[in-house]
Amino acid sequence: MDGIGVNFMSELVGTALLIILGGGVVAAVSLTKSKGFGAGFLMVTIGWGFAVFAGVTVSYSSGGQLNPAVTLAQALLGNITVGEMFLYWIAQLIGAIIGAVIVWLAYKQHFDEEPDAAAKLGVFSTGPAIRSYGWNVVTEIIGTFVLVFVVLAFTNGKTPAELGAVPVAFLVIAIGVSLGGPTGYAINPARDLGPRIAHALLPIKGKGSSDWAYAWVPVVGPLIGGALAAGASTFLLPVVS
Repeated sequence: MDGIGVNFMSELVGTALLIILGGGVVAAVSLTKSKGFGAGFLMVTIGWGFAVFAGVTVSYSSGGQLNPAVTLAQALLGNITVGEMFLYWIAQLIGAIIGAVIVWLAYKQHFDEEPDAAAKLGVFSTGPAIRSYGWNVVTEIIGTFVLVFVVLAFTNGKTPAELGAVPVAFLVIAIGVSLGGPTGYAINPARDLGPRIAHALLPIKGKGSSDWAYAWVPVVGPLIGGALAAGASTFLLPVVS
């Protein structure tokens, strides 16, 4: 396998693992028959932080980007080509779908027993606490800006894997506890869109709607946030570094 193929598989496997552990902690907390039911939002944020740690660790070859917003920032800064950006996006989306399917398999009986369709969807994708599309986008822009800007500051323009998985994991936990309340902090288009596609396709008992009316928010918001962070890094990070 050539370098491009290795990077493609690296992003695919890393994103799949990210979703397996991230979606898994949401399932553990949200599905009523789970032993982790009711553990709360803090448990979800910690679980997602460790999910990022695992995903970045196994995807070192490609830089552990795992997020189209991070990849967009790398392309805008000239660290990867536009062609590589689209290839990474495809890998991230496929990995996210695969990861979501694996979460469903792990919790299949619990999905069958869960009466709340919203709880089932929440395992796969984010949703707003207060639905206001404009403000929801603003929240996702802010959260993703913080993610990408701080990663770029940590790495001096390099990738998350070159920084090391632990600081990125703590950063994701910090974003979750501080900025996750309004929208559930997707801060990653693949993390939301891939599992939402899986939710729509899987034969989940009583699953209800996949809420496609909201699906654009956790795609557009993070991409804008990532682009803004890339732009801001070119003149702000030399000042604070």
